[in-house]
Amino acid sequence: MAIISSVGLGIPEFNVSQSSIKTLVEQIFPYTKKEVERLLPVFDNASIHNRQFAVDTAWFMEEHSFQEKNDLYQQQSLTYSLTAMDDCLESNQFHSENIPYEAVDMLIYVSSTGIATPSMDVRLMNERPFRADTKRMPLWGLGCAGGAIGLSRAFDWLSAHPEKTVMLVCCELCSLTFQKNDRSKSNLIGTALFGDGVGAVLLVGEKSPYRNKGIGTKGNIKKTSSFTKKNSESIMGWKITNHGFEVIFSKSIPSFVKTVWKDHVIDFLTEMQLEEIDSFIAHPGGKKVLQAMEETLAIEQQKLIHSYNVLMNHGNMSSATVLYVLFEWMQDNMHPKKKSILSALGPGFSSELLLLEWI
Repeated sequence: MAIISSVGLGIPEFNVSQSSIKTLVEQIFPYTKKEVERLLPVFDNASIHNRQFAVDTAWFMEEHSFQEKNDLYQQQSLTYSLTAMDDCLESNQFHSENIPYEAVDMLIYVSSTGIATPSMDVRLMNERPFRADTKRMPLWGLGCAGGAIGLSRAFDWLSAHPEKTVMLVCCELCSLTFQKNDRSKSNLIGTALFGDGVGAVLLVGEKSPYRNKGIGTKGNIKKTSSFTKKNSESIMGWKITNHGFEVIFSKSIPSFVKTVWKDHVIDFLTEMQLEEIDSFIAHPGGKKVLQAMEETLAIEQQKLIHSYNVLMNHGNMSSATVLYVLFEWMQDNMHPKKKSILSALGPGFSSELLLLEWI
């Protein structure tokens, strides 16, 4: 088992309404009146009210080199990752006392919106009193599936080392990848959906001395499952250009929910001999993705309520988003023995599933 002990958030400084972003896009992209009528309703139909960015809106009006964007990524990701980690380990609604950084045996760092070598986990270790022998696992390029995949890798390691602890950090500053001169539909949809966010999770093994420091019910990861559809790279990802990252975001993603995701979930539930799931801790790729999940498996909207709420208040923050959804379910103090499916879809095209039992 791997027990999710606590979740911390690093919420960026600049909160921007969806209507303000829509107005900004009209200023940046000189669309004709006909194009405005055809394209910009995507902002109104996204079910997003607010998003948070690591930069203010004036930043988007100027040209920025790939180096400038990436330098800013390294600076801001350090700031907000530290905030999320501190929040995760401090005494709050999840812990009876502070957990020391020296207790962390492995640090997993997940991101797809900037690059650094040495990887950002080294910089985090320099800023906080981690032990020098803390193991590191940087994971890059997993996109929206990264949060769920990071939890799965933590589960694998804690299954082999039940006395240990793992810190998972998912950091995505999607705004810094914005391409001012890319007028593709993928970029427009990305501009309507993506925000910035950082989340951190502390996971403990069943024999960890820190297991008894928790307050309330905890999500215990019982099983994980991965599926990658072959020859589907064109569905979602980055095109790397001289200007940085250009988003690839196919309109067929909701249809893949009705095929790839549906089959994966059904096979997973059959393998675990489960008929009833009490909640879905689902990465909200967008409103259409959540609606496709509801329709495909006849899921009551209430079982996805926090996915809708996180999408509304933060947008799609790539890998970090599912940690925000997990945070909301953790605050609900779920009843013991209830079961949840944590899920995310990402580039590959891939699906990641985890079965959580609340204890």
